[in-house]
Amino acid sequence: MRTLHAEWIKLRSLRSTWLTLACLFVVGLGLTVLASNAAGALWAQATDAERQAWDPTERSLTSYIVAQLIIGVLGVLVVTSEFATGLMSTTLTATPRRTRVLAAKVTLAVAVALVAGEVLMFTAFLTGQPLMARQDLPSASLGDPGVLPAVFAGGLYLAAIGLLGISLGVLLRATAGALTTLVGIVFLVPGVGGVFPAWMHGIFDYWPTLGGSAALATVPDPDFPHPWLNLGGMCLAVLGVLVAAFVVFRKRDVV
Repeated sequence: MRTLHAEWIKLRSLRSTWLTLACLFVVGLGLTVLASNAAGALWAQATDAERQAWDPTERSLTSYIVAQLIIGVLGVLVVTSEFATGLMSTTLTATPRRTRVLAAKVTLAVAVALVAGEVLMFTAFLTGQPLMARQDLPSASLGDPGVLPAVFAGGLYLAAIGLLGISLGVLLRATAGALTTLVGIVFLVPGVGGVFPAWMHGIFDYWPTLGGSAALATVPDPDFPHPWLNLGGMCLAVLGVLVAAFVVFRKRDVV
Protein backbone atom coordinates (compact mmCIF):
# COMPACT_ATOMS: atom_id res chain seq x y z
CA MET A 1 0.00 0.00 0.00
CA ARG A 2 2.90 2.37 0.69
CA THR A 3 4.24 1.70 -2.80
CA LEU A 4 0.82 2.34 -4.31
CA HIS A 5 0.53 5.58 -2.36
CA ALA A 6 3.98 6.72 -3.49
CA GLU A 7 3.16 5.96 -7.14
CA TRP A 8 -0.18 7.76 -6.81
CA ILE A 9 1.60 10.88 -5.55
CA LYS A 10 3.93 10.78 -8.55
CA LEU A 11 1.12 10.14 -11.02
CA ARG A 12 -1.16 12.93 -9.83
CA SER A 13 1.67 15.43 -9.32
CA LEU A 14 2.80 15.20 -12.94
CA ARG A 15 1.40 17.98 -15.10
CA SER A 16 1.53 15.64 -18.10
CA THR A 17 -1.05 13.35 -16.47
CA TRP A 18 -3.70 16.05 -16.26
CA LEU A 19 -2.86 17.55 -19.65
CA THR A 20 -3.12 14.14 -21.28
CA LEU A 21 -6.48 13.43 -19.63
CA ALA A 22 -7.77 16.87 -20.61
CA CYS A 23 -6.66 16.24 -24.19
CA LEU A 24 -8.38 12.85 -24.11
CA PHE A 25 -11.77 14.37 -23.35
CA VAL A 26 -11.45 17.49 -25.51
CA VAL A 27 -10.31 15.59 -28.58
CA GLY A 28 -12.51 12.55 -27.94
CA LEU A 29 -15.74 14.47 -27.46
CA GLY A 30 -14.84 16.92 -30.23
CA LEU A 31 -14.51 14.04 -32.67
CA THR A 32 -17.80 12.61 -31.43
CA VAL A 33 -19.59 15.88 -32.22
CA LEU A 34 -17.98 16.11 -35.65
CA ALA A 35 -18.76 12.48 -36.54
CA SER A 36 -22.36 12.75 -35.34
CA ASN A 37 -23.00 15.99 -37.21
CA ALA A 38 -21.50 14.51 -40.38
CA ALA A 39 -23.71 11.43 -40.11
CA GLY A 40 -26.63 13.17 -41.83
CA ALA A 41 -24.72 13.64 -45.08
CA LEU A 42 -23.48 10.05 -45.00
CA TRP A 43 -26.99 8.72 -44.40
CA ALA A 44 -28.38 10.72 -47.33
CA GLN A 45 -25.83 9.17 -49.69
CA ALA A 46 -25.98 5.66 -48.23
CA THR A 47 -27.30 2.70 -50.21
CA ASP A 48 -30.02 0.42 -48.86
CA ALA A 49 -27.38 -2.13 -47.85
CA GLU A 50 -25.39 0.53 -46.01
CA ARG A 51 -28.49 1.71 -44.19
CA GLN A 52 -29.23 -1.85 -43.10
CA ALA A 53 -25.72 -2.05 -41.61
CA TRP A 54 -25.93 1.43 -40.02
CA ASP A 55 -24.78 1.31 -36.41
CA PRO A 56 -25.48 4.53 -34.47
CA THR A 57 -23.70 3.15 -31.40
CA GLU A 58 -20.46 2.47 -33.23
CA ARG A 59 -20.60 5.87 -34.95
CA SER A 60 -20.86 7.70 -31.63
CA LEU A 61 -17.85 5.75 -30.33
CA THR A 62 -15.53 6.40 -33.28
CA SER A 63 -13.49 8.77 -31.14
CA TYR A 64 -11.77 5.67 -29.73
CA ILE A 65 -9.55 5.71 -32.84
CA VAL A 66 -7.72 8.82 -31.62
CA ALA A 67 -8.45 8.30 -27.92
CA GLN A 68 -6.45 5.06 -27.96
CA LEU A 69 -3.34 6.98 -28.95
CA ILE A 70 -3.83 9.56 -26.19
CA ILE A 71 -4.48 6.94 -23.51
CA GLY A 72 -1.44 5.06 -24.80
CA VAL A 73 0.64 8.22 -24.34
CA LEU A 74 -0.50 8.34 -20.72
CA GLY A 75 0.62 4.75 -20.20
CA VAL A 76 4.00 5.38 -21.80
CA LEU A 77 4.67 8.51 -19.73
CA VAL A 78 3.94 6.71 -16.46
CA VAL A 79 7.20 4.82 -16.96
CA THR A 80 9.40 6.77 -19.37
CA SER A 81 9.16 10.04 -17.45
CA GLU A 82 11.11 8.41 -14.62
CA PHE A 83 13.70 6.94 -16.96
CA ALA A 84 14.17 10.33 -18.64
CA THR A 85 14.78 12.20 -15.38
CA GLY A 86 16.77 9.48 -13.63
CA LEU A 87 14.15 9.20 -10.92
CA MET A 88 13.81 5.47 -11.59
CA SER A 89 17.12 4.81 -9.82
CA THR A 90 15.86 6.73 -6.77
CA THR A 91 12.58 4.83 -6.83
CA LEU A 92 14.31 1.46 -6.90
CA THR A 93 16.70 2.51 -4.14
CA ALA A 94 13.71 3.31 -1.93
CA THR A 95 11.81 0.18 -3.05
CA PRO A 96 14.30 -2.48 -4.18
CA ARG A 97 11.61 -5.01 -5.11
CA ARG A 98 11.20 -4.10 -8.73
CA THR A 99 8.13 -6.22 -9.38
CA ARG A 100 6.34 -4.37 -6.58
CA VAL A 101 7.20 -1.00 -8.11
CA LEU A 102 6.05 -1.97 -11.59
CA ALA A 103 2.92 -3.69 -10.27
CA ALA A 104 1.97 -0.48 -8.44
CA LYS A 105 2.50 1.60 -11.59
CA VAL A 106 0.46 -0.81 -13.67
CA THR A 107 -2.39 -0.96 -11.15
CA LEU A 108 -2.75 2.80 -10.89
CA ALA A 109 -2.30 3.55 -14.57
CA VAL A 110 -4.79 0.88 -15.67
CA ALA A 111 -7.31 2.08 -13.07
CA VAL A 112 -7.02 5.66 -14.34
CA ALA A 113 -7.18 4.52 -17.98
CA LEU A 114 -10.24 2.33 -17.33
CA VAL A 115 -12.16 5.03 -15.47
CA ALA A 116 -11.24 7.72 -18.01
CA GLY A 117 -12.02 5.40 -20.91
CA GLU A 118 -15.43 4.40 -19.57
CA VAL A 119 -16.36 8.01 -18.79
CA LEU A 120 -15.30 9.07 -22.29
CA MET A 121 -17.20 6.27 -24.03
CA PHE A 122 -20.41 6.78 -22.07
CA THR A 123 -20.22 10.56 -22.52
CA ALA A 124 -19.50 10.16 -26.22
CA PHE A 125 -22.51 7.87 -26.64
CA LEU A 126 -24.83 10.17 -24.72
CA THR A 127 -23.54 13.14 -26.72
CA GLY A 128 -23.67 11.57 -30.15
CA GLN A 129 -27.12 9.97 -30.07
CA PRO A 130 -29.13 13.22 -29.63
CA LEU A 131 -27.08 14.87 -32.39
CA MET A 132 -28.01 12.08 -34.79
CA ALA A 133 -31.64 11.95 -33.64
CA ARG A 134 -31.92 15.69 -34.32
CA GLN A 135 -31.12 14.91 -37.97
CA ASP A 136 -33.88 12.27 -38.09
CA LEU A 137 -31.29 9.49 -38.21
CA PRO A 138 -31.58 6.12 -36.48
CA SER A 139 -30.32 6.44 -32.90
CA ALA A 140 -29.94 4.16 -29.91
CA SER A 141 -30.31 4.19 -26.14
CA LEU A 142 -28.39 2.37 -23.45
CA GLY A 143 -31.34 0.02 -22.96
CA ASP A 144 -31.27 -1.25 -26.54
CA PRO A 145 -29.89 -4.76 -27.15
CA GLY A 146 -26.11 -4.83 -27.29
CA VAL A 147 -25.60 -1.12 -26.65
CA LEU A 148 -24.48 -1.20 -23.02
CA PRO A 149 -21.90 -3.99 -23.62
CA ALA A 150 -20.56 -2.12 -26.67
CA VAL A 151 -20.08 1.13 -24.73
CA PHE A 152 -18.49 -0.74 -21.82
CA ALA A 153 -16.20 -2.56 -24.28
CA GLY A 154 -14.96 0.82 -25.48
CA GLY A 155 -13.61 1.70 -22.03
CA LEU A 156 -12.11 -1.77 -21.61
CA TYR A 157 -10.43 -1.49 -25.00
CA LEU A 158 -8.87 1.88 -24.07
CA ALA A 159 -7.63 0.47 -20.75
CA ALA A 160 -5.93 -2.37 -22.64
CA ILE A 161 -4.21 0.14 -24.92
CA GLY A 162 -3.07 2.07 -21.84
CA LEU A 163 -1.58 -1.16 -20.48
CA LEU A 164 0.16 -1.72 -23.80
CA GLY A 165 1.64 1.78 -23.51
CA ILE A 166 3.04 0.99 -20.06
CA SER A 167 4.57 -2.26 -21.32
CA LEU A 168 6.20 -0.57 -24.31
CA GLY A 169 7.53 2.17 -22.04
CA VAL A 170 9.22 -0.42 -19.83
CA LEU A 171 10.65 -2.39 -22.76
CA LEU A 172 11.99 0.61 -24.69
CA ARG A 173 12.63 3.06 -21.80
CA ALA A 174 12.26 6.03 -24.16
CA THR A 175 9.13 8.08 -24.82
CA ALA A 176 9.84 8.59 -28.53
CA GLY A 177 10.57 4.92 -29.18
CA ALA A 178 7.57 3.67 -27.23
CA LEU A 179 5.19 6.13 -28.92
CA THR A 180 6.53 5.29 -32.37
CA THR A 181 5.97 1.60 -31.70
CA LEU A 182 2.48 2.28 -30.36
CA VAL A 183 1.55 4.32 -33.44
CA GLY A 184 2.81 1.51 -35.64
CA ILE A 185 0.69 -1.02 -33.78
CA VAL A 186 -2.61 0.88 -33.69
CA PHE A 187 -2.39 2.80 -37.00
CA LEU A 188 0.33 1.58 -39.36
CA VAL A 189 -0.25 -2.18 -39.25
CA PRO A 190 -4.06 -1.91 -39.65
CA GLY A 191 -3.55 0.54 -42.53
CA VAL A 192 -1.27 -1.78 -44.49
CA GLY A 193 -2.76 -5.08 -43.36
CA GLY A 194 -3.54 -6.04 -46.94
CA VAL A 195 0.14 -6.39 -47.85
CA PHE A 196 0.74 -9.15 -45.33
CA PRO A 197 0.63 -12.82 -46.43
CA ALA A 198 -2.70 -14.57 -46.08
CA TRP A 199 -1.35 -16.90 -43.37
CA MET A 200 -0.77 -13.88 -41.13
CA HIS A 201 -4.29 -12.49 -41.42
CA GLY A 202 -5.48 -14.57 -38.47
CA ILE A 203 -3.59 -12.32 -36.05
CA PHE A 204 -5.69 -9.38 -37.21
CA ASP A 205 -8.68 -10.95 -35.45
CA TYR A 206 -7.04 -9.83 -32.20
CA TRP A 207 -5.20 -6.73 -33.39
CA PRO A 208 -5.94 -3.24 -32.01
CA THR A 209 -8.10 -1.08 -34.30
CA LEU A 210 -9.13 -4.23 -36.19
CA GLY A 211 -10.60 -7.30 -34.49
CA GLY A 212 -9.75 -5.98 -31.03
CA SER A 213 -12.21 -3.13 -31.44
CA ALA A 214 -15.02 -5.21 -32.95
CA ALA A 215 -16.88 -5.33 -29.63
CA LEU A 216 -17.63 -1.59 -29.90
CA ALA A 217 -20.32 -2.32 -32.51
CA THR A 218 -23.87 -3.60 -32.14
CA VAL A 219 -24.38 -4.64 -35.77
CA PRO A 220 -22.63 -7.96 -36.47
CA ASP A 221 -19.54 -7.77 -38.67
CA PRO A 222 -19.11 -10.89 -40.84
CA ASP A 223 -15.32 -10.49 -40.59
CA PHE A 224 -15.47 -10.64 -36.77
CA PRO A 225 -18.44 -12.83 -35.80
CA HIS A 226 -17.26 -13.20 -32.18
CA PRO A 227 -16.32 -9.64 -31.14
CA TRP A 228 -15.80 -10.30 -27.43
CA LEU A 229 -13.50 -13.19 -28.33
CA ASN A 230 -11.55 -10.78 -30.52
CA LEU A 231 -11.30 -8.24 -27.70
CA GLY A 232 -10.38 -10.95 -25.21
CA GLY A 233 -7.63 -12.23 -27.50
CA MET A 234 -6.23 -8.71 -27.81
CA CYS A 235 -6.20 -8.32 -24.02
CA LEU A 236 -4.35 -11.64 -23.64
CA ALA A 237 -1.76 -10.50 -26.17
CA VAL A 238 -1.28 -7.23 -24.25
CA LEU A 239 -0.84 -9.26 -21.06
CA GLY A 240 1.87 -11.24 -22.84
CA VAL A 241 3.72 -8.00 -23.65
CA LEU A 242 3.29 -6.96 -19.99
CA VAL A 243 4.84 -10.22 -18.78
CA ALA A 244 7.84 -9.55 -21.02
CA ALA A 245 8.05 -6.04 -19.54
CA PHE A 246 8.12 -7.45 -15.99
CA VAL A 247 10.90 -9.89 -16.92
CA VAL A 248 12.99 -7.18 -18.56
CA PHE A 249 12.38 -4.66 -15.77
CA ARG A 250 13.49 -7.16 -13.17
CA LYS A 251 16.73 -8.18 -14.89
CA ARG A 252 17.92 -5.12 -16.78
CA ASP A 253 19.93 -2.20 -15.41
CA VAL A 254 17.85 0.97 -15.11
CA VAL A 255 20.56 3.42 -16.17
